Amino acid sequence: MTNYLVQQQPTFRLKFPFVREGRGSYQTRQPLPGCPIMPASLQLRQYQRQAITSWFANNGRGTLKMATGSGKTITALAITCELYQQINLQVLLVVCPYRHLVTQWARECAKFNLQPILAFENLRTWQSQLSTQLYNLRSGSQNFVTVITTNSTLIGDGFQSQLKYFPPKTLIIGDEAHNLGAPKLEENLPRSVGLRLALSATPERYFDDYGTQSLLDYFGPVLQPEFTLRDAIAQGALVHYLYYPILVELTEAESIAYLKLTKKIGRSLLYRERENKAAENFEDNEDLKPLLMQRARLIGAAANKLTALRDLMATRRETTHTLFYCSDGSQEAGQRSSLHQLKAVAQILGVELGYRVSTYTAHTSLQERENLRRQFESGDLQGLVAIRCLDEGVDIPAIKTAVILSSSGNPRQFIQRRGRVLRPHIGKERATIFDMIVLPPDLDRETIEVERNLLKKELRRFVEFADLADNAGEARIKLLDLQKRYGLLDI
Repeated sequence: MTNYLVQQQPTFRLKFPFVREGRGSYQTRQPLPGCPIMPASLQLRQYQRQAITSWFANNGRGTLKMATGSGKTITALAITCELYQQINLQVLLVVCPYRHLVTQWARECAKFNLQPILAFENLRTWQSQLSTQLYNLRSGSQNFVTVITTNSTLIGDGFQSQLKYFPPKTLIIGDEAHNLGAPKLEENLPRSVGLRLALSATPERYFDDYGTQSLLDYFGPVLQPEFTLRDAIAQGALVHYLYYPILVELTEAESIAYLKLTKKIGRSLLYRERENKAAENFEDNEDLKPLLMQRARLIGAAANKLTALRDLMATRRETTHTLFYCSDGSQEAGQRSSLHQLKAVAQILGVELGYRVSTYTAHTSLQERENLRRQFESGDLQGLVAIRCLDEGVDIPAIKTAVILSSSGNPRQFIQRRGRVLRPHIGKERATIFDMIVLPPDLDRETIEVERNLLKKELRRFVEFADLADNAGEARIKLLDLQKRYGLLDI
């Protein structure tokens, strides 16, 4: 069966890929240096083969919604190899949200015989290399060009000026593609590139239906079958895990502040109700956002989390390969900022308990990140204390334990974090997740219904964590009192 990719450029004739049961596609010709070839040892899983077939069936467009850690990168590079065999694909353009993902993609590309240009940071280090290789491609002295760049570099004038020289036979891959739905990024995606593939465990943008639709309009719809976390665990793509909720009380001062905020949120919701605005979507309201951010800061920086951490780790001093997730720096911008919590956690672990840890933040250089990754994998470092930069795409499969001190309300964050911990690794049969959950204080009749609405989405995350765990019964019992208190037993 044959499909046609309709574009502004010349039409490409795409066939369904011939993918073997064991290893990837058959190679019909010997590739030159820098041209894509499937590694001889690579064995694609059935769901990866299905994803490849679905993308070709959709005429070279589509979004792969696959659980974090399930092999989206490998699937995308297998598609690249198939396109090279079928239509003499000439350029692979990979766009990543962060610099460390560029180097991670470069490592994977090398396994497929690719020699990528890493286009980020200093313009002078890559622009002349890119323009030279594109010229060589047009002149016939080079067969294939691989470019890996960041979202921020993509939208810069230096990169945008080069896009007009990309040939029609170019594939663009959007990694962690949900980020590309932001207006500034989406409007700078190259319309002249016809072959498009988006990768994300969570392509739906949080409270941004327009951005989500723009993303799908550009890359193509979510392709079936979706590969969920439950699927990934069942098929051995991710390891099983134990889930332990740790319930944390607010201090008296924090409880008073929490109650005041909840009352203010309640009054805003009441006003919205009078104006006939949907109460369900309160979080996308500009007037409410500052109050919800304050509430998130209060929960994220709850003082008793540090006490709970001290108690937990005092009995686990020999534990290795542990990740400690602190508050998101973009959200925790108050007096008790994420940096404050990060330093406090590092102090408790490293100084008080003698635990060998290091911090891992957006300010950590790429070279230092690589050093930390190696020390962590070898066990020289027992733990990493991190914030948001370890949420998306980072591949450290040696992680066996995660302690989550703070999470945003965005479901993408906990999906990414959980998948990060569950990646298979030699000698890793099961992972362990400790999740600190702040208990709301006792509320009066006026505020309890408001709190019920606020808590509903967060509790849904905790319950989903519990239900997929090997100790589901034990974890759910721990959450039962919270569900009973707020009449949320239906979750």
